[in-house]
Amino acid sequence: MRFVPVTCEQRERMLASIGVPSVDALFAPIPDEARLGRPIALPDGLSEVELAAELEALAAQDVSGLVSFAGGGCYDHYVPAIVDAGGSKPAFCTAYPPYQPEVSQGTLQAIYEYQSMVCALTGMDVANASVYDGATALAEAALMAARVTRRERVVVSGAVHPEWREVLRTYARGGTIEVVEMPVFDGVTDLDALGGLAEGAAAVIVASPNFFGCIEDVRAACACAHDAGALAVVAVNPIMLGVMEGPGALGADIVVGEGQPLGNPVSFGGPGLGIFAAREQFLRQMPGRIVGRTVDVDGRPGFVLTMQTREQHIRREKATSNICSNHSLNALAAAVYLAAVGSRGLAGIARACLAKARYLHDALLQTGRFEPFSSAPFAHEFALRYLGDVASMQAALLKRGYLAGVDAGRIDDGLARVVIFAVTEKRTKAQIDAFVEEVASL
Repeated sequence: MRFVPVTCEQRERMLASIGVPSVDALFAPIPDEARLGRPIALPDGLSEVELAAELEALAAQDVSGLVSFAGGGCYDHYVPAIVDAGGSKPAFCTAYPPYQPEVSQGTLQAIYEYQSMVCALTGMDVANASVYDGATALAEAALMAARVTRRERVVVSGAVHPEWREVLRTYARGGTIEVVEMPVFDGVTDLDALGGLAEGAAAVIVASPNFFGCIEDVRAACACAHDAGALAVVAVNPIMLGVMEGPGALGADIVVGEGQPLGNPVSFGGPGLGIFAAREQFLRQMPGRIVGRTVDVDGRPGFVLTMQTREQHIRREKATSNICSNHSLNALAAAVYLAAVGSRGLAGIARACLAKARYLHDALLQTGRFEPFSSAPFAHEFALRYLGDVASMQAALLKRGYLAGVDAGRIDDGLARVVIFAVTEKRTKAQIDAFVEEVASL
């Protein structure tokens, strides 16, 4: 769709219609101190030919050719061609949001299938049509637990992604919940400290794999939460659920996660989709939309929005969430991806990631440039402590075509010199060996 600006004649007619002589007069009620106070340095307009050339020059600076060993919440998995092909079918090009089921059956069915797959992956009873991302899913789970238990304190592991915890603390500023963090020992949650912290809590939140890639004792954490009368919230990586037992079987009451690895490109860190699933007894306290399958007056199957407890539909004070949309395009990609790879394919992808991550982990330690960070088992992501300046190391390897992990110290001051590496099924043995050689040569 091409942008057509308002013409001078149209602008004059609008000003005349509201009874002001000029645009400056229109904005006159705004105090001077609230205005920009300086001209905006915008370049001159370009013709279509010039604009195309400008965009091509910008595209030539794309760094997509880099070999990525970075993770930290966004992962460079292979996206099969069928994902774009399937998601572009006309059946999904319907009105959005899908309030009118008679014109949105393609979108509604896709969301319904996505929800069903999320339930199968997580071992939970119900899933919504996604929220914004993994961080907001985590925060919404905390609010939901507070509503269910009628308690205010939420206990979250310090091994949950620091940015997710920051979003949770931002939600808490509204006064609805209080956030308390569990200590971390050897890269995993210190469950010995959980017992006292969980008393009187609304929720106990852990992630497995956690921010450091380590596998948590989810069953023990859930049991401790239930002993204290709290809900157990578990954050997951959906790819790893191809080989890990679903949190539902381990006692989780709510499961959240970031769905970006499921058929969505890295795309400069977004957009993603927030996975959110729970036990059926908590259905009416879930945020967002839930699509259900029904029949019409003639007995034909169809799909509708069965649960919409959002502020757009009911009184704001009774809404479960102020998240007013789901990332349906990203959820559609996730559904196509999962349908394409299937359970065996997902397990194969997860196993490849695990094996390659272990290979890189051991090889990097052998260079003598790193020391271990944790002795806990890990998935396709792991943390090591670099024996030098992380920024210099990453800058040097970037020039050689590698994204050398995530500097955890940039996210959390307490993690200085800790680098988190992620290995997906896309990384070949040759790429890993070449990367290790470059690290060893620094």
